[in-house]
Amino acid sequence: MSRKLSVLLGCAFLMSLCWAEDKIPLPLPDPGNVTLTLDEYNRLVSMAAKPPKKVDAAPLPYSIQHADLKLRVDNSGVIGSLELEGEVFHKGISKVPLTNGMTILEARQNGKGVPLIQEGGTHMALLPAGDFSIALDTGLPLRIEAGRASFSLPAPSAGSVQMSLIIPGEHTLANINPGVITSRKSENGHTAIEATLVPGQPANVWWATREVSAPVAPREVRFLADAKTLVSISEAEMRVAVLADITMVMGETDSFQVQIPEGFEVTGVTGPNLDSAETQPKALDEKSARIPEAAHRYISLHVLNPALRSHQFLISMERSIQGTQAGAPLISFKGAQRETGEVLVEGAGTMEITATEAGGLKRMDVKEANPYLRVLAHFPPQAAFRYHRQPSETPSLALNWVRFPDGSVLAAVAESADVTTMVTSEGKSLTEVKLTVKNQAQPFLKVSLPGGATILSAEVAGERVKPVQGADGNRVPLLRPGFRPNGPYTVSFLFLHSGAPFEKKGGADLTLPSMDIPISLLNWEVFLPERYKVKDFGGDVIAANRVPVPLREEATRQGQLPRDNEAPNSSVGAALMQSPAGQMGGYVTDPTGAVVAGAQVTVTSSDNAMSRSTVTDANGRWTVLGLASGNYKIKLESRGFKTSVNNVRYDSTQPSLYAGVLSVGNLAESVEVTAEQVTINTESASLSGRNFSRVAPLAPGAVSQSASANVVNLQKKVAGVLPVPIDVPRAGTSFSFVRPLVLDEETKVTFSYKSR
Repeated sequence: MSRKLSVLLGCAFLMSLCWAEDKIPLPLPDPGNVTLTLDEYNRLVSMAAKPPKKVDAAPLPYSIQHADLKLRVDNSGVIGSLELEGEVFHKGISKVPLTNGMTILEARQNGKGVPLIQEGGTHMALLPAGDFSIALDTGLPLRIEAGRASFSLPAPSAGSVQMSLIIPGEHTLANINPGVITSRKSENGHTAIEATLVPGQPANVWWATREVSAPVAPREVRFLADAKTLVSISEAEMRVAVLADITMVMGETDSFQVQIPEGFEVTGVTGPNLDSAETQPKALDEKSARIPEAAHRYISLHVLNPALRSHQFLISMERSIQGTQAGAPLISFKGAQRETGEVLVEGAGTMEITATEAGGLKRMDVKEANPYLRVLAHFPPQAAFRYHRQPSETPSLALNWVRFPDGSVLAAVAESADVTTMVTSEGKSLTEVKLTVKNQAQPFLKVSLPGGATILSAEVAGERVKPVQGADGNRVPLLRPGFRPNGPYTVSFLFLHSGAPFEKKGGADLTLPSMDIPISLLNWEVFLPERYKVKDFGGDVIAANRVPVPLREEATRQGQLPRDNEAPNSSVGAALMQSPAGQMGGYVTDPTGAVVAGAQVTVTSSDNAMSRSTVTDANGRWTVLGLASGNYKIKLESRGFKTSVNNVRYDSTQPSLYAGVLSVGNLAESVEVTAEQVTINTESASLSGRNFSRVAPLAPGAVSQSASANVVNLQKKVAGVLPVPIDVPRAGTSFSFVRPLVLDEETKVTFSYKSR
């Protein structure tokens, strides 16, 4: 038990010691000392080793940013105010120089006085740090000499210096050196000038004065006026530009009075010596206190230097117009000793202007007009006149015009269209349209198909493209990616029309869609099944054999007319070579069938000896127009061939075409024959006859012929393009039609048929 008691007493003693330690405070440093860590101590030592940075001071204790001078010339001197704006950078009070050589009457800042001192003739203000704005009332001495007044203005040393000066007298010409006058205005007997001065440099200001004590009699003023007028007519207004040249003959004047035509508003007046321009109201009648109807409106042109011997002005006027006629305005200078001028008339847009001159106006070529006047024109001038105004006459020009609607520029045009249509016994028709296109920027061709028709395929320059179905019709691309045409190219599309089945006999029609580009010539070949006999063709097309050759020159390039090495003795050639009534023509070939170009053809009437001559072209073709019916001798001559003289009977009411053959031999040798009427053998495609024969005219209407290569190619395409099977006729007959100048309209062919 005693052992346990000793252990308990020991524990209590230890606990008392721990409690005593918690109550004893830790040792603290002496007052004024701080305990730092080693890292903090080393950092402070490093900072103490570096020298302190010096504070940058402003290079100047002050800065004057802007100075504004407002001065007025009085009888005894120049008085006004000077406003200075700037900033003081140094702390405390700084001396700021304001001006030198000017008398300072008072200095204010924010309505309070500013202390000033003078050192070396310079007025200085004592200002604290910060922005300042000081207003000074100042004065300058005025020097007056014979005919001249001047003063010297010391410009403050500021960033910019502006001056406004009012001097006595209207239109007074003042000069400043150095400095630039930016504005000049005259009113109420004074001239106000605004100028920019060179900072820190004295400016000399001077102007001319006149002695008022000794009045001088006014000198007579004489001058010549020349006005060149451009009249421009647009839809709703007439604009006029006048180049006026004034030449002084005697005396001086500081203003000119210009009579303005009634109804016109002056929109601008410029000139190198022009000071100002102001419109004067019409003068009142003193008795009636009303404006007379005959009163004129004038505009006063004030000049800067009346001593100049010539003045130039550009006057612009305009007025609204209604209707299609108006009078051209001609201005007049009041008091001019002689007035001359020119008038040039132009119209905006597509219009035709008729000008009727009177009162001394004389018409001239527009190329003779003044070159400066022609430069002002924006459109081709339509009339030009010159005049010399006389006291007994007043020049006048009446204008009447007709405006035409503006035509749109064609973006694309088709030189030709070759159309091939193949009709089946079921009444369906498959049509291929090939266009030779010249295109500038039109991306699509709008095609309005007839009811029941569908476009199957399309190609641009030999590569397939995809047609587009729009809300207002189908679109066939005229361009494709990567294709940049620099000349004519081919665009084609193929469409199928359901149609109606053929019966034993009846009538049918075929329709081509309208296309939104002009087509110069449309050639249409219709291939019908052999089992049907067709007749009575109609519609808005022409049978190919009834169209004159000059209308179908394009067919020659397509290989449809005889070429240079091909005789015209074929059924196709004969059909295309029919001449219109009243025209005699033909071909000249050699015995091998080659055409003879450059052969001399002389047609002489056996009745009255009247003679006409022509020469065969590169295709051996010749034509003579306006011959009456009767007997003729046709003489054919060419180097290396015998001369051929042919007697023919010509009927002017019936187209006539003659095929002549020249035999090889000496030109001096001559062969005389009589033309015989021959028939056409369509199977052998040849003509029977002698050296010179008349081709029999074909019957009116469509002419049947064998299928061309276009039909064969279309038959080959059927299997590859049609989504549904179709009974393609392999045997049949082709009929050719043409239609010139097709403008966004359908083309139709009608016919009657009967089953064989």
